[in-house]
Amino acid sequence: MVVWRVGMVGVPPRGTPDPAILDWCEKHAFILVTNNRASMPPHLTDHLAQGRHIPGILVLNDKMSVNETLEELLLIWVASTESEYADKLLYLPLR
Repeated sequence: MVVWRVGMVGVPPRGTPDPAILDWCEKHAFILVTNNRASMPPHLTDHLAQGRHIPGILVLNDKMSVNETLEELLLIWVASTESEYADKLLYLPLR
């Protein structure tokens, strides 16, 4: 599993607008894991309406502990195919 965080070298800096983050994820084939429940869904809709694609978006659940979140993400990584979440926005937990 490879994990990048916004603000790391080679990744968009903190404060980057959502559409630019979606562009980066599409270009680099990374699933986005975010806590942005408000603006990310409409930005994904716009992104897809432009004929663009994204490997997927997983939205964190603030009621899950850090341990539960990590376990969920590891399960997704181990048990999923590369394109399973393409162009989808899903909320954790998936079960």
